[in-house]
Amino acid sequence: MRYVVEHIGLPARDTAALKDWYVRVLDAEVVYADNQMPPAFILRLPGGTQIEIYQANSSVPETKNNKLAGWRHLALRVDSLEAARAELAARGVEFPEPVKPAMGGGKVLFFADPEGNLLHLVERAGAAPILNRS
Repeated sequence: MRYVVEHIGLPARDTAALKDWYVRVLDAEVVYADNQMPPAFILRLPGGTQIEIYQANSSVPETKNNKLAGWRHLALRVDSLEAARAELAARGVEFPEPVKPAMGGGKVLFFADPEGNLLHLVERAGAAPILNRS
């Protein structure tokens, strides 16, 4: 059996505003909108990862805590961390922490969406041990 990630679910306090941020900042494409109130969306990031944004029932202030149990961040692979940081900073993204070493080789840089969901850029050299193993 082969398992492939089809999409990642992301409950939101304001689904339309969060969708707009992913479209504006990360060049996501809306591939589905349910036209309900509140609306739900499926977005496709460049590279193919899909994110389902739907209405949250509740939230916790610890969303940005990368050590909180559960799925904690979405890693976005880039060829150049510095170029990606410059592009995202020009789109209003703030990076509260410095660049850090990445587990498995390379380097990472964390940031958050407007609702506090963690993302990070990851750049890996060709010799990184976790590159595209199948």
